[in-house]
Amino acid sequence: MARATVPAVSPYADTVGYSRAVRDGRHIYVSGTAPVGIESDDPYEQAKRCLAIIVEALRELGAGPEHVVRTRVYIVDPADWEAVGRAHGEVFGDVRPASTMVVV
Repeated sequence: MARATVPAVSPYADTVGYSRAVRDGRHIYVSGTAPVGIESDDPYEQAKRCLAIIVEALRELGAGPEHVVRTRVYIVDPADWEAVGRAHGEVFGDVRPASTMVVV
């Protein structure tokens, strides 16, 4: 299978030189994702938006959440873990990938 990319919708993508996601053979790599397109400060809504962007990129490359084997989530406020975790669970609850949540 040839290499395929999903372009990043970001003013930085061309300058930095990156894609939203890249498929190389059987593996898909997804870039860090921000909740672009929403105005909400709610961590649950922000996480849902990030995950929707990721799921769409996976679909463009012929995959879905059921193919994900590992996730990493970075949060700033430790109090947001439950809201962000709930959004993550709505997408990956049945898949149960190896997952890490880090407070930065």
